[in-house]
Amino acid sequence: MSEDQTPRLGLPLLHIGQAGKELTHNEALARLDIVVAGVVEDIDVAVPPADPAPGQCWIVGAQPGGEWVGHAGAIAGWADGGWRFIAASSGLSLWCRARARHVTFNSAWEDGVVRATRVIVDGVPVIGARQPAISSPAGGATIDAEARGTITAMLAAMRTHGLIA
Repeated sequence: MSEDQTPRLGLPLLHIGQAGKELTHNEALARLDIVVAGVVEDIDVAVPPADPAPGQCWIVGAQPGGEWVGHAGAIAGWADGGWRFIAASSGLSLWCRARARHVTFNSAWEDGVVRATRVIVDGVPVIGARQPAISSPAGGATIDAEARGTITAMLAAMRTHGLIA
């Protein structure tokens, strides 16, 4: 951490004897307003909108233009006094209005990626660890019996995953 800002969000810090502390404090609040329970209008946007409303945010694309030049991948938030840019840190997750889902920063912005060891819906595990492969039927005089065995194994795997009761 530098003496001037916090390490993760780059929030400006107050100093003893500092004049105009309210400016530093208000800047920190504006930045927090962008990322705490954050919502962005869209991701991978190259050019700032013409008439943003206070509080609206976007994730800047890889080839930004206009006032966003030099801020690729950052969160751009419009507030009194102009644009505020927040560099993303690993694990930061924001709601994207345009896509109606969360986007998460993990070395780069990820859209539509869900990382989990299991998924639980209404208290019921529906996706768990991968089950062993099910062998395809091979050989034998009565193919129907082998097909039934394979179907039975598939159904057992689906039950294990919680996909069927």
